[in-house]
Amino acid sequence: MGWIGLDLGTQSVRAVLADAKGSVLSRASRPLASHRDGVRHEQDPHEWLTAVDAVLAEVGTTGVDGIAICSTSGTFLLTDRTGRPVTPALMYDDARAAARRDQIVDADPARWATSMQPTWALPKILDLDVTNRRVVHSADFVAAHLVGHPVATDTSHALKTGYDLVAESWPADAFDKLGLPLDAFPEVVRPGTELGRTPDGIPVYAGMTDGCAAQIAAGALAPGAWNSVLGTTLVLKGVSAELITDPTGAVYSHRHPDGGWLPGGASSTGAGVLTELLPGADLDALDHAAYPVDAVIYPLTKTGERFPFVAPQAERFTLGSTADDLHVYTAVLQGVAFIERLAFEHLEKLGADPVRSVSLTGGATRSEYWNQLRADVLGVPVELPAVPDPAFGMAVLAASGGHDLTGTARLMVRVARVLEPGERRPDIPNRMERSLDDLYGEFVAELDRRGYRS
Repeated sequence: MGWIGLDLGTQSVRAVLADAKGSVLSRASRPLASHRDGVRHEQDPHEWLTAVDAVLAEVGTTGVDGIAICSTSGTFLLTDRTGRPVTPALMYDDARAAARRDQIVDADPARWATSMQPTWALPKILDLDVTNRRVVHSADFVAAHLVGHPVATDTSHALKTGYDLVAESWPADAFDKLGLPLDAFPEVVRPGTELGRTPDGIPVYAGMTDGCAAQIAAGALAPGAWNSVLGTTLVLKGVSAELITDPTGAVYSHRHPDGGWLPGGASSTGAGVLTELLPGADLDALDHAAYPVDAVIYPLTKTGERFPFVAPQAERFTLGSTADDLHVYTAVLQGVAFIERLAFEHLEKLGADPVRSVSLTGGATRSEYWNQLRADVLGVPVELPAVPDPAFGMAVLAASGGHDLTGTARLMVRVARVLEPGERRPDIPNRMERSLDDLYGEFVAELDRRGYRS
């Protein structure tokens, strides 16, 4: 008995096969390529299928009881009515149609004035001819490949396509004003709903976006629980009984499969900036040598910020001196940790439960120094799940079969370590002339001076 989770990432497809106790029985990955041209960012959806077939063959599907799939939030393509692609995949951060945002907001200001962001899927869809076409999210495209027919999408992937999570329907009146035919959009179901079966009879369940999948992998599914996913960019997810409304538009919420809401946001900052600023550097060696420094880099991976504030004009900047690679490395790590702290402060101002502990997932958890730094900056314990992988989160969702995801996660998810604030290794020097709290205050003041949070 076991369940497979698939994660369609920006750089790879990953698969995890897990049993009912949460033990990973096998895993596999295959690389993906993408093409960037200015603000445009595309992938070939056929590459997803080749990679998915390869990882499933490697992990094995004999005796598997279900599969669920996550993918990057807002990535989609158009297909014909039979499910064949007629466009490349337009990625979650593709900003080619940013100017369409105002047209969308004008169609329904009460709905979208504070929530619609320029890189969401709907502005790009408005820029395309969808006549006799279907809007298909990346996870839906792969699910259709596995079961042999077009499938419904889930509420999580549908959010950035304009789906109304409160009414649980597509906004027909607004779409009519925008000239968007409803029949171009898929049926929407709750995560965990069976979409169909493979030729071998394996159920394929509706999944969630990658940020939600990582949250499931961390077991952060009860009110007051928070998960911070740090990879190329930073994504925060929590749980609330009531819908949290953000007048700035930085925070949005997914539906919790068990009821309630999963508030959070996706920043444009993250570990991705390290490869740009330190090309060819030995990051493991830098991590081993890192110590607190009197400098911070606002680590935007591109122009414009989405969370914890919305500032399309935001640009990367540096406070303090970064004389060598080690200072650059540590200043980036401190910048991400500061944005993470600012994000939690913003969420609490909106009425979210105070942060008591945070589970950390994403590729950046490989950095022991960074994990401890984040605990120090946040001032709360951080938990490191045993399997911090969105693909594992989808295995847990598949195991739930759409029923009691929280209880299923309680049985399958384990915490490997807990790091308390201030538990820094004794061999790490602290050569700062001020505290991290003081440097954080200067960083936030600089964001305000530049008008990014206004």
